[in-house]
Amino acid sequence: MGNQSNIPTVDLSVFFRDGEEEGKMAANEIISRACAEYGFFQAVGHGVPLELMSRAMDLSKAFFAKPTEVKLKYAAGADAPVPAGYGKQPALGSDKNEFLMMLPLHNGFNFQPNYPPEFRGVQEELFRNLRRTGEVIVSILNDCLGLPPNFLNEYNQDRRWDLMTTKHYFPATETENVGISKHEDGNIITFVFQDDVGGLEVLRDGHWIPLLPSCGTLVVNLGDVIQVLTNKKFKSATHRVVRKEGRRRFSYLFFYSLEGDKWVEPLPHFTTEIGEAPKYRGFLYKDYLSLRLRNKTHPPSSPEDEINITHYEI
Repeated sequence: MGNQSNIPTVDLSVFFRDGEEEGKMAANEIISRACAEYGFFQAVGHGVPLELMSRAMDLSKAFFAKPTEVKLKYAAGADAPVPAGYGKQPALGSDKNEFLMMLPLHNGFNFQPNYPPEFRGVQEELFRNLRRTGEVIVSILNDCLGLPPNFLNEYNQDRRWDLMTTKHYFPATETENVGISKHEDGNIITFVFQDDVGGLEVLRDGHWIPLLPSCGTLVVNLGDVIQVLTNKKFKSATHRVVRKEGRRRFSYLFFYSLEGDKWVEPLPHFTTEIGEAPKYRGFLYKDYLSLRLRNKTHPPSSPEDEINITHYEI
């Protein structure tokens, strides 16, 4: 087990104010190093009200405390194109959690509960805030990478593919403790905030490093799209969730994603312009999502056979 203190925590409040260029440059240096070494960093001063985060977590716990038959009223139908609303991992699967998924606010496939009474409104407000923070962090990454001004935000303007989930992980047993098995995220960036139980771990140099929970902190991890665009300058880190005996774990995740018809390949800024060969062949993002989904719907006999971003490596 590694030392969690190695994963930097960055105060982003300077990016929500005019001026303070020295503070922004210092933050960019920390973020750049963290993205290259870990693919993870932790953020405070991120613009999401701490009271909102706390209230959302409390309401999430209240929702998941309801009987299963009540929660199932908010599950998407079998014919739904996206499993928005309530869901639960298959009993025979390795992951042990239940979840509530929210799509962008005006998506017609959203299926959100009306209990607790204020839950839906708090969820919507949290979604808006996390999306705004996503735009700020993508701008920061753009500067860290030396790309033309606003390049990444213009490349990824379509916000219809973003989604947010809140999850409840069941206590570990004497024989297994997997909450979510090891994986990388396929999107642009993901935000996580967790309750005091913890359990999120990131893999580096063969060691699992725990990201200990800290009130009001957002964990930021890069997805595969960033790793491909930067030709591995920034990494998409392997991570997992480990459950604890006798403790239930609750968390929120926001996936700042990419429009499905976008073409993804290493940018010239990190290949031809610096004399480097591309490390990936290009692909449509929706094709990659389909391959990753197949890992869930038709699990391979061995975890090593799961399809991930190495499928496109040259």
